[in-house]
This record gives sequence, C-alpha cells and structure tokens, in this order.
Amino acid sequence: MILSTAQKIASRVFLFYLTSIILGLSGVTQAQIKKVAAKAPAGMVWIPGGKFTMGSSDPSSRQNEGPPHGVTVDGFWIDKYAVTNREFQRFVKATGYITTAERAPSWEELKQQLPPGAQKPDESLLVAGSLVFTPSSGPVDRSDMRNFWRWVPGASWQHPEGPGSSIEGRMEHPVVQVSWYDAQAYAKWAGKQLPTEAQWEYAARGGQEKQRFPWGDTDKIKGRFMANTWQGDFPWRNNKPSNALYTSAVGAFPANGFGLYDMIGNTWEWTTDWYQTHGQIKPEDCCGNRVNPRGGDREASYDPQMPEIKIPRKVIKGGSFLCAPSYCRRYRPPARMAEPIDTSTCHLGFRLIVRQSTLASP
Repeated sequence: MILSTAQKIASRVFLFYLTSIILGLSGVTQAQIKKVAAKAPAGMVWIPGGKFTMGSSDPSSRQNEGPPHGVTVDGFWIDKYAVTNREFQRFVKATGYITTAERAPSWEELKQQLPPGAQKPDESLLVAGSLVFTPSSGPVDRSDMRNFWRWVPGASWQHPEGPGSSIEGRMEHPVVQVSWYDAQAYAKWAGKQLPTEAQWEYAARGGQEKQRFPWGDTDKIKGRFMANTWQGDFPWRNNKPSNALYTSAVGAFPANGFGLYDMIGNTWEWTTDWYQTHGQIKPEDCCGNRVNPRGGDREASYDPQMPEIKIPRKVIKGGSFLCAPSYCRRYRPPARMAEPIDTSTCHLGFRLIVRQSTLASP
C-alpha cells in the first residue's frame, strides 16, 4: 500500500480541533491549516505536538503506570482506525507474508528464551498456533491465566479463535493474532511506523488529561458504553450479546477528541518502545518535560514478573474487549503492558503513524 496524498480530512471533529486549538494557541493561519489538511495521508488524522502528563497515579492505575511525568511530543499523523483484516489481507496478498502464528516454533530458538535445563515440550506442541481467550464455566482464580487462556494450534489472523473461526463478516474488524514482527513488516510495506508509547498515549487522551477516560470518568455516558470492553463477571459471564463477545468493527464506538476510534478497548495495540517501568525514569527526566521520549532498550525489556523468560518485550496500550472493571481497568490511556515481541493473541492489533515535526510552511 502506497500512501496517497492530496486528500482532504473528512472528520469535522478534526477540522474543529485544528481551527479552534491550533489556530487559537499556535498562531497558525487558516491557509496553513488547509495546506496541512490537503497533505493528509489517507485515513490518518494530524495530531499537533504538545505537552502532557504521561502515566498516572489514579487509584485505579497499576504500579507500572507511575510516576506521572511531563512529556513533549512533536506533531504526527496517526491512523484514524486500527489496521483492519481487509487491509492486512491486501498486505498478505501483495507480499506473500506469513505471520509468526502461522509458522511452527523451533525448539532451538525456544530453549534460548527459557531457563537453563528446561525440558523440550512434546512435538505435538511445536506446531503453528497462537493464544486464544476461552471463557471459564464459572468463577476461577484470575491470577492464573491458564484458567482462561490456551494455546490453540491453527489460530492465526485468518482464524482468530482457532480452526473453525474465520474473518468472514469481520473484514472491517481490527486484525488480531499479529506479533510485533508482523506489525513491523506491515508498517514497512505501508511506508509508516509504529507509534512510540508517548505518541500513542498523547493521541489516545484526545486532548483530555485530567479524566480517567478520554470521554470522562465513568464507563458509560447516558447509559451507553463508550468502548468495546467486557460487561459482566470476568472471565466467565459476559452480558453482551453472543455476536458481540469479541472484536467490533472499527468505528463502532464514538471517537475521542482528536477524531480517533477505538484507542480504548476493542484490541490492545503495539508500540515501538521496549518495555521499561516508569519508575526507571531518571529523576531529572521525571520532573521536567522530556521531548519525544523513547522506551528502554532491548536487553532491559524483560518482564520483571517473569525474569527467567528471556523474550524481549514491547509496550502495548489501550486495553481490549477483555478488559473489565471486575478484573482490571486497563482500558485507560496511561495503562500499559509488557508483551513478548514474538507473541500474538486474539485481542492484540496495531495502528500506525507518519512523523512530521512541524506544520507545513505557508
């Protein structure tokens, strides 16, 4: 896919934001705004640079979200929607790409990531597949993810829940079962990049910094859920209709203040940053405004909760259709997780950015 140009921004929310915020605060002329809009890559929204408080100390936040710290980001374009099955299918047809989940794992590679002396698994397990959420039949120990996650041979982006499932009728849903390697391959083909954690979080907030969610402090507005999340007792009872238990089509829920859809809920999204805890940030960085920050380094990116598993991890953001108030509240902009770069799941996708440091000159 080649980025198209000379397309006008269709979103009224975006135009309103440009006019009222950028024009008012940055002294940019209407002519400059029109010039930037005319250069918009198809399906992308311009996020003007700015300062914000990254991370959270909210009572509902996790320890790895703090401490809050000042950050400055330059402007960039970002996909209005997560990459869909239809778009990923075009990529696969054009390149013949085979995703991580579609390749059988090699024991020689696996044992390098495991503690010394780890036993080789049965050959029946060394097959192509991926992780799939499986609801339990009743309340279970939620600290043990084996009670609701399982390795499913044959699960892939074309079969998100395993053999027997398909993306038929879900072409406008976000692609899932993609590893970080898969997202990177797509980004290179598309001429775009994965966002940094700071870029992603700034865009997800939609211009709102003091609210728990981009739309306010409660899950619903006027009785309506504002994102695709779990409704009920996780992981066994979901009060949503049976045809709405997994991903939803992109754009099915309201956009945030920047005109971006599904930054919260639906699927987690990959970023380009190696995982580190915000607590590792140096005091001089924490207390000032860091400009275009990046995450840690590969060698320090292992999950501190599982230090024996030597698989580098990237930051993922946004929460998914599996996030529930009864289990976790990770469907918030500052929420974050460390995900192994070779791992794919049924609730993890991505969207891309195009960097542009300044508005077009007049």
